[in-house]
Amino acid sequence: MAQSEEIINRVAGSKLVTFDLEDYYPQGKKELLDIKDWLFEGFILKEKDFRNYITEHNWEQYKDANVAVYCSTDAIVPGWAYMLVAANLQPYAKYIVQGDLELLHSSLYQEIISSLDFSIYKDKPVIIKGCSNRPVPPNAYLWATAKMQPYAKSIMYGEACSSVPLYKRK
Repeated sequence: MAQSEEIINRVAGSKLVTFDLEDYYPQGKKELLDIKDWLFEGFILKEKDFRNYITEHNWEQYKDANVAVYCSTDAIVPGWAYMLVAANLQPYAKYIVQGDLELLHSSLYQEIISSLDFSIYKDKPVIIKGCSNRPVPPNAYLWATAKMQPYAKSIMYGEACSSVPLYKRK
């Protein structure tokens, strides 16, 4: 049997546009600042001692970093303590959150996605790429979908060869 028909790659020829959240991965160093060592026995905040740690700490090490401030013990830390840390980080750090690295990534992605112009996807079928080599937080997919929906003709998730339909304009 001779093959007379040429194999056509319909995916390559489609108008499908891929939106890859990995392309927007937050740049810059990411730091964790654990304040447990600034607490008495890791659990009790003594204001005078805490303020001394704040004064003596080398804040310049966080220059241009994205910083997540947290306490790794089950200590009850008043909100003003985190605010005091943030006030000292502010001249150096690019971005500050109270929480872990996952929250930091999620917050950075939220800021990035909210600043993107999704109007370039107007009336186009879009696939939000599902696989990535970097840690893209699950919330980023939700935010991208919500921002994309008013513009896109359709939204799918995954890869062009095996996508899951999410939205199609009526």
